[in-house]
Formats: sequence, structure tokens, C-alpha cells
Amino acid sequence: MKTWLGRGRGVRFGITITCLIAFVLFGYDQGVFGGILQNEDWLNQFGHPSDTKTGIIVSCYNLGCLTGCIINFFTADLLGRRKTIWTAMLFVTIGAILQATAFTIPHLVIGRLVTGFGTGMKTSTVPMYQSELCEAKYRGRLIASESLFVGVGIVFAYWFDFGLSYAGGPMAWRLPLAFQIIFAFIVVVLVFALPDSPRWLFTRGRREEAVQVMCYVFDKEPTDPWIVQETNAIEQAIELESEAQVGLLDCFKNDKVKTGNRVLMAWFAQFMNQIGGINLVVYYVPSVLVQNVGQSAKMAQILGGCIQIMFMVGAILPALALDRMGRRKTMMWGSFGLGFCMMMVAILLSQANNEGNGSKCATAAVAFFFLYQLVFGFSMNSVPWVYVPEILPLKARTKGTAVGISSNWLWNFFIVMITPVLINRLNWKAYLIFTATNYVFVPLIYFFLPETSNFSLEDMDKFFSTGENPVSVARQMTKEMKEGRYRHAGAESSDMEKGDGQ
Repeated sequence: MKTWLGRGRGVRFGITITCLIAFVLFGYDQGVFGGILQNEDWLNQFGHPSDTKTGIIVSCYNLGCLTGCIINFFTADLLGRRKTIWTAMLFVTIGAILQATAFTIPHLVIGRLVTGFGTGMKTSTVPMYQSELCEAKYRGRLIASESLFVGVGIVFAYWFDFGLSYAGGPMAWRLPLAFQIIFAFIVVVLVFALPDSPRWLFTRGRREEAVQVMCYVFDKEPTDPWIVQETNAIEQAIELESEAQVGLLDCFKNDKVKTGNRVLMAWFAQFMNQIGGINLVVYYVPSVLVQNVGQSAKMAQILGGCIQIMFMVGAILPALALDRMGRRKTMMWGSFGLGFCMMMVAILLSQANNEGNGSKCATAAVAFFFLYQLVFGFSMNSVPWVYVPEILPLKARTKGTAVGISSNWLWNFFIVMITPVLINRLNWKAYLIFTATNYVFVPLIYFFLPETSNFSLEDMDKFFSTGENPVSVARQMTKEMKEGRYRHAGAESSDMEKGDGQ
């Protein structure tokens, strides 16, 4: 097997670039509407929608994303990773065309729903695809880089909106909505040069093709010890998980490798990603700055774009060092920091109506929106996207990832739907809700989520198959790894094959 990417490093580079552009599109979709909501032509076109209608228009996209995850649950194992990504891009393209040509709210809502179908399928496939085609020591950094490029997409969307706001007229909001098609087209072209996941091929009984893909991606021969070890590890995982069924309800049942618990962990990781309040900032920060802080619409858009840059800056650290930072510590410190930022926003905005220093307090609250995005960028933005595909067993990875990512879109929809009402009617008290949720996450992470850094995907089964507390088992295995005593999954079979050969 050979394409214009060659073998080895060129293919791995192509896989990473494709995944990153797909997540730039994800971020662009997230951010593009935030800069449009205050656009005068958009408001006139759709009759100056109320806060409830605005919530519906914005959040229907997230409902579409949730539906996309459900579609993936039933189709992804049949299509494979490549065809799923192509299908997702088709939905995004159709949805972008519908949004950019909308003249009524129902037309716009349908377009956002269809775009959401594609985004839901894409976000529940791309991190899994990347995780299955890279070495364990790079997995955290590579998938965290996808989260960094979500920030790139959000920032690009905000400033693209801002620049076009000076053009005025329909182009100021129709062109940004249509621009999604460019990213989708690039991804479609790149995927033609990429292989499917060898782990998916193994589960379909296509062993020879799977081994060829691993040799192609990592530029090795079938007899190379690393290829032999990986093959053994995957086949052992399939054998260990053979009793696990992966139907709709069976994903939540606990078998020998605790599939149900692991799907719940994946679902909870993405729940934390959303319930900390991130989309109050991503979607609505210009509106928040106008309504709660008292900024002008133009200044709110400028500040909103700058705030989103902090998201991207924060995501640089895990993209470089997440495998050294660890998953658990990063999430715990991140949740604590996010809770602190929301608490300070609430305290400062509660004084905004004071005659003496009210305006100064309201302005000071803006600093904590900046800090919030920085902290989120290096913690709860990146780790849940890494954690979902790696914590799941191989046979349930496709369906389990769809369930896990569906949590993101379910709660994304919920937060985006209620936020316009919260900021209008509760004002500063709304931020106390997110203060509480972020602080509660710290002990929950400590007691229930095991550390996964630097373990192979097949190693994860060892956390759960012993019947002991997986957090404790992972802690002991991490200690053994640091001391050089740990043997990765598949190593034992590889040693036995060497002995037989001698």
C-alpha cells in the first residue's frame, strides 16, 4: 500500500494534519455564531429574536451534534474510520450551504442541525482514529493538539466575523457561515491518502490488511518486534473482550473488563468538559460583556476575540507535554482553577451596580474571563478528548466513543439553550452555578478516574480485569513503569514467540 504521502513519517504526518484540520473546523463551527449574534443585518433578517429564540437557534446545532453521535453509534463500526469522516464532511457541507442561504429562522435551524450531524460524527471518530494510529508515548500530545486547534478554529472564526463586520450587509454573516465548506473539502481530499485503523480492521477479521497498515504507517516489516508485540496485544485484547457485547444496552453492562464502568467514565469526562461553563464563554461572551459588564457591542466583539485567544494559548502546554503532566492532575488543577475564576466573576459582577466602584468591578471581571479560557485551554479542554478513546475497550471503542462524545453535545445543548436566560435573569448569580460544578469535579476525579498516561490502549484492560479498584491498580502500574519494571500488553507473547523461534 502506497500513496503520495509515502510510508512511515509522511503517513503519520498526514494523519495528524487531517485530524487537526478536522478540529479546526470543529472550533470554527463552535465560534462562528458568537460573532454573528450582535450583527445588525443578522438581527434584522431574523426579526431581532428574543433570548429564548436565540437559545434555540444556537443550541439546535448541539442537538444536531448529539444526533450525529447517535448515528455514529449504529454506523461507525460498519463504515470504518475513513468513510465515517467522509460522511461527516458531507453533512457539514450541506449544512453550511443551508445556513449561508437562510432567510427564515426554520431554514437556519435546519442548516445548523445538518451541520451538527456532521460535527457529531466527526468528533466521535477523529480522536479515536488518531489514538489508534500513534504510539502510546505520543498519544496524549497528539490528541491534545487537536484541542489546541479547536482554539485555533474558534479564534479564527471570531476575528473573521469581526473583520467582515466592517463590510456590512448580508456578507458580514453569510460568508463566515459558508466558509466551513473550505475546511471540509481539505479534510475530504486528505483522507484519500490515509489508511483505515488497523484496530478496526482486526475487529472485522482482516488481520493481514491490519498488519500491512501498521507496517505502512510505522515503516516497519511484519517481522519487526514492535509490530509483533502490537499485533499480539490487539489480539489478546480481542480475546479478553470476546464476551463483551456492544449493543445499545450492552455498552452499559459490566463484563470481565468492566465495559459499563468505562463507558460511564468516558461519558463523565465529557460531561465535565461542558458543565464547567465553557460555552457560556465561547458562544455568548460578546453578549455577556454587553449585558452583564456594560461594554459596547463593538468593544465586546474585540474583547471576545481576545478572550478566545487565551483558549488557544492555554492549549499549547498539553500539546507539548500532556504525557508528562498526567491526565488526573491536569483535570483536578484545571477544575479548581475554573471554579475560582467563575467565583471571582460572580463576586465582581455582584458589585457592578454600586455607584462608587461598580464599573471598575465589572471591568475587573473581564480579567477572569481571560484567565478562565487560559485554564480551560490547558486542562478540561484537552484531557477529556484524550481520555474518552483511550479508557474504552477495543470492542466497545467505536460505540463507547459515540456514547462518551454524545455527553459533550447533550450538555453543550443544555448549557447553550439556558445561557441567554441565565445571563439575562440571574445576572451574576449564574456564575455561582459553574463555580459549584467545577469544585465538585476535583474529588470525583481523584476517587474515580484512573491515570492513563503512557499506557498502550490494550494496557487499559489490566486496570479493570483484576477486580480491584482501577484507580489503585493504575497508580501501582504507573509506579512500576517509572521504575522500569512494567511490561506492556503483548510483550509476554512476543517473548514466548522469540523463545519458540530459538
